[in-house]
Amino acid sequence: MMGALLAIAAIGGALAVAMGAYAAHAPAPPDPRALGWIETAVRYQMWHALALVAIVALAARPGGRKSLWLRLAAIGFLAGTLLFCGSLYFMALAGWRAAAVVTPFGGAALVLGWVALAAHGVALCRLRGAPDAPP
Repeated sequence: MMGALLAIAAIGGALAVAMGAYAAHAPAPPDPRALGWIETAVRYQMWHALALVAIVALAARPGGRKSLWLRLAAIGFLAGTLLFCGSLYFMALAGWRAAAVVTPFGGAALVLGWVALAAHGVALCRLRGAPDAPP
C-alpha cells in the first residue's frame, strides 16, 4: 500500500507542476478569478503531495504500517486533494461553478487529515513515554 501511496503522491506533485505551468502559459480564461483558483489548487495539491510522501516515510518506521492514524491522514489528504483541488480546477477550466459545492468538503477532509497526523504524533509520544523521548 505504501508503494502505491508514494506513486500517487509523486503523480499528484507532477500534476501540480503541470497545472501551474498550464496556468502560467495558457490564454487568459473568461473568468478573471480562474487563475486564482488554479493557483490555490496547485499550492494545496503540492503541499499535500509532499505530506503524503511524509506519511510514507513515517510508515516505514517501526510500527508505522499499523498506524490507523497514518492511514486516516492519507485518506484525508487524498480525498481532500481530489475534492478541494479538483473542484477548483473544474471551476477554473470547465467553468462549472456548481463544483463549488464540493470545495468545503475537500477542505474539511484536508483538515481531518492533519488532525489524524497530529493524533499519530500524540500516539508516538505515548508509546515512547515522553514527548522528547528519542526514536
